[in-house]
Amino acid sequence: MSLGFARRVLFPSDHKDVARQFFWAGLGFLLVAGCFAMLIRWQLGFPGQPVPAVGKLLFPAGRGEVPPASYMKLFTMHGVLMIFFALSPILNGALPVFLIPLMIGASNLAFPWLTRISFWAFALASVLALASFFVPLGTAGSGWTAYPPLSSNVGMPGAGQTLVLVALLFVGLSSILGGVNTVTTVIRSRAPGLGYFRLPLTVWGFFLAAILNVLFFPVIGVAVLLDILDRTLGTQFFAAAGGDPIAYQHLFWIFGHPEVYILILPVWGIVGDLLAFFSRKPAFFYRGTVMSLIAITGLSALVYGHHMFVAGLSPMLGKAFMTFSLLISLPSELLVLSWLNTLWKGSIRLTTPMLFAMGVVLVFAVGGLTGIYLGTMATDLYFHDSMWVVGHFHFTLSAASLLGAFAGIYFWFPKMFGRSLSEPLGKLHFAVTLPGVILVFGGLLLAGYGGQQRRLYNPFEFTYNQPLRGIGVWTSVFAFALFTGQLVFIFNLFRSLWWGAPAGDNPWQVGTLEWSIPSPPPQGNFESAPRVYRGPHELSDPELVERLGRDWVGQAESLPT
Repeated sequence: MSLGFARRVLFPSDHKDVARQFFWAGLGFLLVAGCFAMLIRWQLGFPGQPVPAVGKLLFPAGRGEVPPASYMKLFTMHGVLMIFFALSPILNGALPVFLIPLMIGASNLAFPWLTRISFWAFALASVLALASFFVPLGTAGSGWTAYPPLSSNVGMPGAGQTLVLVALLFVGLSSILGGVNTVTTVIRSRAPGLGYFRLPLTVWGFFLAAILNVLFFPVIGVAVLLDILDRTLGTQFFAAAGGDPIAYQHLFWIFGHPEVYILILPVWGIVGDLLAFFSRKPAFFYRGTVMSLIAITGLSALVYGHHMFVAGLSPMLGKAFMTFSLLISLPSELLVLSWLNTLWKGSIRLTTPMLFAMGVVLVFAVGGLTGIYLGTMATDLYFHDSMWVVGHFHFTLSAASLLGAFAGIYFWFPKMFGRSLSEPLGKLHFAVTLPGVILVFGGLLLAGYGGQQRRLYNPFEFTYNQPLRGIGVWTSVFAFALFTGQLVFIFNLFRSLWWGAPAGDNPWQVGTLEWSIPSPPPQGNFESAPRVYRGPHELSDPELVERLGRDWVGQAESLPT
């Protein structure tokens, strides 16, 4: 291994190299978490049956069926890996680290050394999380929320749970450092003329998510650290005898609900830009959209209590949380209306990024509507801890974030690697993925509406769940089809890396700053700091079309009066 290669991998000075490291790490964990999801769906669709092909290899003690203890570990680590090690490094690591300097006209992030430390912390967390599978008694099995006493030495003995908790500490450190870097860069490193209301909506999404990272990851860090001390030193912060297990829930959800917006705010920014770019018209009510994003960011800190309506929360306090939970739907609705108005009468180009962006609008609307029942105390009493909750947050968080991540990858892959992903394969990928997530997560909603509880090893041991067996089977079949469809993306990705057509500098014909330089960008990004004259969505202006012979103009493109 050459010294130059080692320096580029271990001590990269260019933000783009670190972004690619986050990118590949996130995709790798996305595959692992997806495999865990398939094992979960096999057990829920065909409980007690041997897993085809790999059952005896994975679970040699029996006939190849998923054991109860392994099932607990599967749904725990599926959630942990998907949220903290797959979606987060893509949406809060790879894309913002790569794009923010390019989109604001900077040569690098404000603290290049902090970018490296952020990835090293994430890499260490990844090693600890993977190591937890190979210790005696296996990995964590307390659920991704790690509630005590389930995560205590009594509820989950062995070193695996401790390793996963320590890994979460380092994930939090990575997120905080990355958030500080992002916030500082956006505030201090914008190009001349690039005011806040000339920023692309994507940058607004990254910026606001970074603020939440800085504010709320320390909270979950405190909760996890105290839980580790309970497990290792015998303290009783969350022990029922000497402490308070409910205190952990408060700390967790003070972070946990903003975490939803940490993942979805970047997606909303991406969607707002892509809908404008491929409708060939300015984003509708740009300033109102930005203010909605800011309002949601602020309100996200005030709604966490709706996760605890059945945990003995004071009814008066519950009413306050219910009010804020319903109130946050208003700016969210304004976002959806702005997106729809952007599409209205636009010259829509149904590219792969546009299709995935439109898919986000659909699944987020469904997820938001199903969340109203969980934010209202009366209906939450029935739906809490049911598969309805699982369906809701998979629509709102997983489906919207996953489709948004795909939209961003398809759109900026040419900028990141200089080659274009195949459009026919991309559209095939979309044609499988959008119906797949609707059918799979819709099946979870139906099962929850029928009364099926979550986290049951075999739901159909209970007589009242017997009528729901068909839903479980078909949901699993759709899940297997959805997972298989992702092979199209994997094939497209690696095929395009080696044999994809050169992308050109501006394949999408848009005016944001990152498309004004070569693809992939050179070291230092810009030869000189660009001067910004306009916003990011100057599209289809009749006067500009007449003068330039094209329907777009660059943000830094100087035009004679």
